[in-house]
Amino acid sequence: MRESGDQIENSGSKGTALPENAHSGQAADAITHEPRHITVCICTYKRPKFLKRLLSELRDQNTGGRFTYSIVVADNDALESAKEVVSEFATTSTVPVVYCAEPVQNIPMARNKAVEHASGEFIAFIDDDEFPTKRWLLTLFDACDRFGVDGAVGPVRRHFDERPPKWILKGRFYERPTYPTGLVIDWKKGRTNNVLLKRRSFPPGAQPFRSEFRSGEDQDFFRRMIETGCVFIWCNEAEVYEVVPPTRWKRTVILKRALLRGSVSIIHPTFGWQDVVKSIIAVPVYVAVLPLTCFFGHHRFMALAEKLFAHAGRILALLGINSIKEPYVTG
Repeated sequence: MRESGDQIENSGSKGTALPENAHSGQAADAITHEPRHITVCICTYKRPKFLKRLLSELRDQNTGGRFTYSIVVADNDALESAKEVVSEFATTSTVPVVYCAEPVQNIPMARNKAVEHASGEFIAFIDDDEFPTKRWLLTLFDACDRFGVDGAVGPVRRHFDERPPKWILKGRFYERPTYPTGLVIDWKKGRTNNVLLKRRSFPPGAQPFRSEFRSGEDQDFFRRMIETGCVFIWCNEAEVYEVVPPTRWKRTVILKRALLRGSVSIIHPTFGWQDVVKSIIAVPVYVAVLPLTCFFGHHRFMALAEKLFAHAGRILALLGINSIKEPYVTG
């Protein structure tokens, strides 16, 4: 397996990495005479346009003088297609950036690669098809300090550069639920598309994300960390925006993502016989009801079809049928 971890030279300066003190709250939190350091981790796969936009928006984060930050880009493309974008960014940015590559197309492995190259007391994650507000990191940082927790998760708002079909808007596809700031989240609300984590919350000497998950590896991470005593909260003011391009308006993409979501659900430790029964009942019921939804608008039809495919993906996986051949579905 070939791998790389190249420091891209620029004029910025990194904060000093501190030793891990998992769940202890000891020396790392006691040091206050110098600004603390955040590493922003980005996993990317063949999205140069989106990655360029994200890096540009990360260039001038408002830190309030309370922390320094750097960036790690983990390229999940064996051809290292993102390296040129990162190099170009480094020539004009004062924010330190490290490029590394994970040639095996597997998003948990790419996340682990990014964490390996991260430095400092905090690790943030944001997806390569997103972009943050100027106070994104500062808002998450303030929330972690104010509530004294191991991490804060923020909302991801959908963003369209072009106006999508009405059924996408009416069906509220790609919208995600939000919660009040300060809410202690359970693992099902845990996401790595907008999060700041204290490094001590990562398990020492272990890979934080499990490679057998093709989707939902972030929820699995939060479940395991919460079981060890970590506390994570929701921070509703720390917004990032997910770009939803026309390729994701395709019905096939929406349904394939649902199939994948259903198929990986069976490997989760919380999966049980109740879930099996639910899917066995849901599939024939949804198949019978689906034609009737046409009378209530295409958005209703697609919303029910999405649920049907998620349950079908679960049943197919239980039967040993791999319904999605790709390592993960992109759009």
